[in-house]
Amino acid sequence: MGIRSFFAKPFAHWVVNKYRITPSEAIEKQHFWLKSNIEKAKSTFFGKAYGLDKIQNYLDYKVQVPIFEYEDIKPYIEEAVAGKNDILWPGKPTYFAKTSGTTSGAKYIPISSESMPFHILGARDALLHYVHHSGNASFLDQKLIFLSGSPELALKNGVPTGRLSGIVNHHVPSYLRTNQLPSYATNCMEDWEEKLAAIVRETKDQRMGLISGIPPWVQMYFDRLEAQSGKKIGDLFPDFQVFVTGGVNFEPYRDKLMQSIGRKVDVIETYPASEGFIAFQDSTGEEGLLLLVDAGIFYEFVPTDTYFSASPTRLCLSEVELGVNYALLMTTNAGLWSYSIGDTVKFVSLDPFRVVVTGRIKHFISAFGEHVIAEEVELAVKEAMEACPETKIVEFTVAPNITPKDGLMPHHEWLMEFDSAPKDMELFQKTLDASMQRQNIYYQDLITGNILQPLRIQSLAKDSFIQYMKSKGKLGGQNKVPRLSNDRILAEGLLGLKTE
Repeated sequence: MGIRSFFAKPFAHWVVNKYRITPSEAIEKQHFWLKSNIEKAKSTFFGKAYGLDKIQNYLDYKVQVPIFEYEDIKPYIEEAVAGKNDILWPGKPTYFAKTSGTTSGAKYIPISSESMPFHILGARDALLHYVHHSGNASFLDQKLIFLSGSPELALKNGVPTGRLSGIVNHHVPSYLRTNQLPSYATNCMEDWEEKLAAIVRETKDQRMGLISGIPPWVQMYFDRLEAQSGKKIGDLFPDFQVFVTGGVNFEPYRDKLMQSIGRKVDVIETYPASEGFIAFQDSTGEEGLLLLVDAGIFYEFVPTDTYFSASPTRLCLSEVELGVNYALLMTTNAGLWSYSIGDTVKFVSLDPFRVVVTGRIKHFISAFGEHVIAEEVELAVKEAMEACPETKIVEFTVAPNITPKDGLMPHHEWLMEFDSAPKDMELFQKTLDASMQRQNIYYQDLITGNILQPLRIQSLAKDSFIQYMKSKGKLGGQNKVPRLSNDRILAEGLLGLKTE
């Protein structure tokens, strides 16, 4: 047993005990952070504009502060990016996390000296919960690889700016630095394919204990390793025990990743965002991720069926219910206020508060009023793969086809790249459609009313999604393919690649 794993177990026990709180304590901590963040920021430009000094409770807060999306808060962020002090939070941000917006271009999310530690603690404590519940800490004595963005940061009027994963890289604890891969120079490479080749060279002969990254880009890494070595990942890395993932629902990628590994490894799911570390998997035996209620963030929850109304319903943690889809709002100790991060969540436990991510509030299909969401299509895929277990899916997305060129009725088109296609495509397609009808009554009504015909699958050529993301400059890093689009832009882009 190495020194890291030796000390990790008692430390993990202490950390896990800190998280054992009652629902009422969790709610108290939430209101503490609302009050604390308001008090800290009441003299800022934003605080004066929205009368934060007049707020006494959550009801006051909802009256004074509206829901903000990025475009709404962008003028304040631009002032902060320009170098001005005390705009959204006292002083200047410690960092700007740069993200790729689908509608707003590049987004700059402020990170403060107060919020930065919680980004690190969230990742650390996810690992320590695993150590405590599994009894396994030996992976900490092996090499650890984090597939992340470049840690090389630009300056925006004196404020370091870059991808969140690159920023976090500067805060990896010193006791893990000696076994962290890839090297700093490799991590700084901007071209994903060149970087991936360098990572393969640096890691293929190492004793890898933990691998972390977004599933589709980890799969690319595994494919390269397999192609070069001729071995399954689990054979190439006999010490590989733990896979840490976040950013997307892991289930659609699980089978293919495990096939590449060739044996069982433990999986830790996390829910990090540039705005804050939101949740992590605290138990292998329970559904959902533990909501981090004491991490500088006050959460609000908007039932998705009210989000686009003139007066959306806003709820705090004490008001949520099981099984309801909510748009997630965050008020942070970096100066974001009732900020909609775009994700939708559903509570699967209220003691403790655990959530699953169900999709994106603006990623849906409702060309005919059906409002299909990501959770529904991902469950449908899971059920279809159970019906056709030989099926392995690389990636997929869904879009409406309102005016098909071949004279068919309107339908939902599922664009799928298979590593192993179903032997009975008709059964696979029918299982998908049956699942969608069972889950979504509006979709079912459209099918039975002959407004839509059952969904159709369009099989894509190998590497179609990789080539599309590459064409958009979004290959690797923290970039993700949308599961759903209410238009044909992504679908036509993928189909266009197929004929080139």
